[in-house]
Amino acid sequence: MLIPFLNAIVAATFLALCAQAQAGMQEGIDAGKNGNYAIAEKEFSQLADNGDATAQYHLGLMYDYGQGVPRNDNLALTWYRKAAIQGHAKAQFRLGVMYDTGQGAARNYKAALSWYRKAAKQGNTDAQNNLGVMYSNGQGVRTNLVQAHMWFSLAAASGNEVAIRNKDSVEEKMSPRQIELAQELARNWPTKNQ
Repeated sequence: MLIPFLNAIVAATFLALCAQAQAGMQEGIDAGKNGNYAIAEKEFSQLADNGDATAQYHLGLMYDYGQGVPRNDNLALTWYRKAAIQGHAKAQFRLGVMYDTGQGAARNYKAALSWYRKAAKQGNTDAQNNLGVMYSNGQGVRTNLVQAHMWFSLAAASGNEVAIRNKDSVEEKMSPRQIELAQELARNWPTKNQ
């Protein structure tokens, strides 16, 4: 009967560690909101070093914006990438922005497109909007106004104000048939891409 007892100890230890991690995350978030960046950095660093994607994302933000730490594009890129690889949509978006703008890495539209697409598929409206911009401008892909409109429409449907304006702007360059096709793609997008 020792094994069930050991399993119970392991389960209790795991739950205690999860509760501590959650408390550390909330403490870091609260500290950051209150401008106590030293505490935020301490909490996020501990969790990030243990592989917590949300903490890695928050550390990336701190280095990206120089909040409580010296602004450092390389460290921002590193932390965003660690979180993005684990599927963190906001980190994927921020990594896409860094490649899109050449911040912390050489400008690489193909990499930006890839990271935006991963975030967009998780419903990140900023990534959806930025994909629309890339398709509209032919950055990393051939110019495709139908695809641009589709991505703008997806983001706009969630209330993204920039995407609403971008969708209206791109419609001025499209035929009624292209708009109809883009709207159909947007309507069918969730069922075909999940």
